[in-house]
Amino acid sequence: MTDPLDQPLTDRETLPVELVDEHGRAVGVCQVSQAHRAPGLLHRAFSVVLFDSAGWVLLQQRAHVKTRFPARWSNTCCGHPAPGKPVAEAANVRLAEEMGLTAELIQAGVYRYRAEDPATGRIEHEWDHVLVGLLGTETPRPNPAEVADHRWVHPDELRAALHEDPTRYSPWLPGVLDVATTRSAPA
Repeated sequence: MTDPLDQPLTDRETLPVELVDEHGRAVGVCQVSQAHRAPGLLHRAFSVVLFDSAGWVLLQQRAHVKTRFPARWSNTCCGHPAPGKPVAEAANVRLAEEMGLTAELIQAGVYRYRAEDPATGRIEHEWDHVLVGLLGTETPRPNPAEVADHRWVHPDELRAALHEDPTRYSPWLPGVLDVATTRSAPA
């Protein structure tokens, strides 16, 4: 079997994303880079939130080379499913690529948002499927091309930090956290 770290890196900006309408129905396809140019095209995405058995949330600090919101703290991982592909399947692949983890993921809901990155001018306009999972005994093994750092935080502590200094965090994190914790941490 080939080690995934030995494979050439994919230019994620050229991958296709699924454009959606105001109800989350597929209406077209474009490249990631095009979807994130102003004014931003509404497209399907996912955000994974992993909990531990005590209810703490695993955060990642996005790599400094990310094209949108680099170096900001965010949920465990996120990405875009290929058009027509199951969201949970794509989320599991991305979870392994970014954090070196596997987990059973359950969709908690959808969070729709639009945010402009003041540093890059790129736009996030996403129909974001929020998936939650429980991490057992695995230890995160972040891919340094994707993740600068990671840490565990209690949701109440995270909400306070988001309120105190929102610029340290991805703009979707508050909404994703609300969706993830409304469903409650998986048991």
